[in-house]
Amino acid sequence: MIPLLTTALAQPGLNFLRRFHRWRSGLAIDATTTGMQLMAGFLVSVPVFIQAPLVRQFPWLSLALTLPWVAIAVWLMKRPDQALWGDLLLGFSWSWLAGAIYWGWFRWEPLWHLPIEAIGLPFALWGLKRGWGVIGHLFYLGSLTGTAVTDIYFYLTGLMDHWRQVMVVDPEFARFVFQAALAKIHTPWGAAWAWLLLALLLGLGGWALQRRSPGWQAFAGAVLSTIVVDALFWLGAMMA
Repeated sequence: MIPLLTTALAQPGLNFLRRFHRWRSGLAIDATTTGMQLMAGFLVSVPVFIQAPLVRQFPWLSLALTLPWVAIAVWLMKRPDQALWGDLLLGFSWSWLAGAIYWGWFRWEPLWHLPIEAIGLPFALWGLKRGWGVIGHLFYLGSLTGTAVTDIYFYLTGLMDHWRQVMVVDPEFARFVFQAALAKIHTPWGAAWAWLLLALLLGLGGWALQRRSPGWQAFAGAVLSTIVVDALFWLGAMMA
């Protein structure tokens, strides 16, 4: 009786381990794909932690830096051993361009954020349809997806006004805006949407990780790194 009971209790765990092993076996894991995931994650953080402070002081310089990014990307794409990274960098240049425009001249209005970030969407879809620049364009779509999810959360939880306030308030008073925003995030409504959208990002990232092409690895890295960036913003607000 006891062995039968033990087997019955252990069966769900064994089934889970089998499913996890099948999912883990389906992941594309090697030096190139891991590097692609990590580089995509790093490039998602660049506009947030490097470009945003730069563009506030030197918006035209930030905008002009798009051209060197494109030039470096094209140069790398002409080198067979570096073409993957050039492709990725070309997609990143769209994110940089959009960030320069938004954070330089429109950062006071959050409703303009997503439309401006989507400035490269027609070109990305055009490139994907023709099979050109697939890695970079999928990275850009992953980054845009993460941006869209974050902005949707701000809209659903009523944080848009706090966004506007923190852009104009003196730095010494910004912590009061953060505290008011955290009060909304920590409500059942805010927590529920945070978990739902987190599950969405994890689902999209996990699905893309199982695709073996470098482009989808870049997409996964961009989507999943959104979780890390948003978590760092949340921790920063908590510590303000």
